[in-house]
Formats: sequence, structure tokens, C-alpha cells
Amino acid sequence: MNRVDELKAVMMCGAGHSGSTLLGMILGSHSQAFYAGEGAKVRNLGDERKPLRKRVCKICGEGCEVWAGFRWDRDRPLYEQIAAHVHRPVIIDSTKDEAWIEARAAEMNQAGGRAFLLFLTRDGRAVVNSRIRKYPDRGAEAQILQWMGKMELSKALFDRFEGPKLQISYENLSTRTEHEVRRVCEMMQIEFEPAMLRFAEQSHHVLGGNSGTQFIAAKTRFDDPDEAFVSLTDRTSAYYENHSGGIELDLRWKQELDPAHLALFEDLAGPLNAQFSVGA
Repeated sequence: MNRVDELKAVMMCGAGHSGSTLLGMILGSHSQAFYAGEGAKVRNLGDERKPLRKRVCKICGEGCEVWAGFRWDRDRPLYEQIAAHVHRPVIIDSTKDEAWIEARAAEMNQAGGRAFLLFLTRDGRAVVNSRIRKYPDRGAEAQILQWMGKMELSKALFDRFEGPKLQISYENLSTRTEHEVRRVCEMMQIEFEPAMLRFAEQSHHVLGGNSGTQFIAAKTRFDDPDEAFVSLTDRTSAYYENHSGGIELDLRWKQELDPAHLALFEDLAGPLNAQFSVGA
């Protein structure tokens, strides 16, 4: 990267468990792009007070060639520093905190770069099911209300964001992948590359994010998946260990979501979810 005006940052808003790691790895497989994962976790690098999984690359661990030696100089724009560090002008960040997104977008504008925003949506029933699977001790009602609040905040951020922006659903990304990725590339003003769809074949260095999707990439990258830092829990191992390694629509919620929880979701969040569910 030789010119500051080539610098681009693509950020994502929306609820967690909506496919942002998958989308980030697809976009980060472009020859000019780098997916940082949840970029806000750069604040944890080198901080031994944090759990190891929160302060190292989720694929490589402590010896990561990208993150092991990186430290954020807060007097300079973060994405400019990452771009110079990895020698790629397009940085992808799936941190979904609204204040973080607005702060980094302002930095980009001040630095002469361009900030882009993706609003990634997913059927709320799938999101809530995923959260209940991960946090079984938390009440279903609280999980539903949290999803509702996050979607309302994300929609408000997306509406007021003044730069290039695009709404995209996880369901369409998973079933019409090339079409949706081409839409994103057009917004970003970069050429679509077919290799982006083979994200598991590329080298990734991510902070935070979904371990299952990262495990799919690690299975391809390492002869022995145990060499990777990322690992699966008992809740998800069967699904991801038997995964094809490609891009598949995850509809586990249709079998897993308790009927009582589904009824509660429809009562509390049905009208809101109608804005975001695709062909359910």
C-alpha cells in the first residue's frame, strides 16, 4: 500500500452469532484484504491479565506471524496501522459494538481513507438458539430481549451511517454466496475474486469470533487440526467435525429450539424478526 487514499475498512454491525466470522473470512480471502476478526481485541494483545483465547490469534495462538508482535499506537488510526503491518489496503473488522464502529469510521475519514458498513442479519430464532446452546444457564427471555435490543441499536447505527453501506443476510450469504459477495465487492469498489468463496483454503489470522467457522479453516490449513489453537466444545464438536468445509446454511434451530422458547420468541420478537427472516 503506497497511498493513504487506497485504505479501506469494512465494518459490521448486527447481533453476534449471525455469520460475521464466515463473512469476514470470505472477504479476507481477497488478495487485497485482511480480516482482523474482532478488531477491538487488539486492546488485549500482550495483556496477560486476559484469558489466552482473548489475546491471541484464534487460528495460530501465541506464535502468530501477524498478531504476536503487533501493538496498537492509539495516537494513529488502527486500520492504517494494521494495513501497513499486513501490506494489504482493505481491512475487515467484525467488532459489532456501535461506539467502536463510529470511532473507527471517524478515524478513517480523518486519515483520508474510506469506511464501509455491512449490516449482517440472521433469523432471530437461529441467533437465540445459538446463544442458548452457548449459554444454557441464561434465561431464554433474556436472550430474546438481548437480540431485540441489539438489532434495534444496529439498525439505528446503519440508518445514520453516512458512508457506503449494505444490508446482507446470513441466509442469502449461505445459499446465494457468489451473488451476495459480488454485491459486497461492488460496494467496496474491488473486483470479485472466485478464490474468496474457497475461504477455508486461505491463510487467516483472526482475533475473537466463531470457533466453529475457524475450525473449518484450520482443518484445511493444518494436516492435523490439533496443531491449530482453535478448539471445539462438546456442544459443537459433532456438527463442525462432520462439516463439509464449504459454505453451508446452518438451520439447527429448527431441530434444537425448544417449542416453549419458540413460542416465547414469536410472542416477544415475531414482528421485529419478520424484518430479518429470509424464507423461513
